[in-house]
Parts: sequence; structure tokens; C-alpha cells
Amino acid sequence: MSLGSRETPEIRIFEYAEDAPVLRTVQNAVDAIGRAMAASASVVILPMDRLDPAFFELRTGLAGEMLQKFVNYRLKVVILGDHAQLASQSIPLRDFIRESNRGSSIWFVADRKELETRLGM
Repeated sequence: MSLGSRETPEIRIFEYAEDAPVLRTVQNAVDAIGRAMAASASVVILPMDRLDPAFFELRTGLAGEMLQKFVNYRLKVVILGDHAQLASQSIPLRDFIRESNRGSSIWFVADRKELETRLGM
């Protein structure tokens, strides 16, 4: 498993790797936060396929609980991956993604190009 961090002159990024374990519980998120904090990161990138499918079913509460932990530690969270199909199947998820992307703490981005644009890189 490779978990990594990188930085620009303005920000330090912790990326939860594509081959890392799936985040299935709030404790898994807390563990990832610990790694990000150890790397002095301010931004955490979570690939969509590293999130349990229950994360995207808002009624489970998993997304809210996990994301709140990151926000409590003042970490910006970026969910990286093509979320269009999931959003088209769930109006609450679509609305959650839209509202999250209006803010500055949680972003859903389709690809690295969009991420770089949002981060001003």
C-alpha cells in the first residue's frame, strides 16, 4: 500500500492512495486523518473507489460522520473521481455534491485537472 504526501509552495497535500484499504468506518477516516496530520497536510485527497459504497448513500450517515471528522481537524477534503453517475441516481447526493463544491472544506472533483484548477496549481 502506498500512501503519500506532496506539497506546493502554498499547500501540503496528503493523498490516500488508490491501493490503500477502503475507508469503511469512521475509525478508518480517523486513521487517515492521523496520517494526514503526521504529514502536516492541509488537503486530503480521497479517491472515490477508496470509499465504501455506503458513503454515497447519504441515508447511512457515513459520509456526514466521516467528513465532519476531517472538517473538525481543519482539513480540506477532496473526493476524487467521476461522481456523475452516482449523482444522477440520487437527488440528495447530487444536491450534497453541489453544496459541498460551493464551499471551501469539501470538494467533489472528477479528475486531477479539475483538482489542480480548484487548488490554483
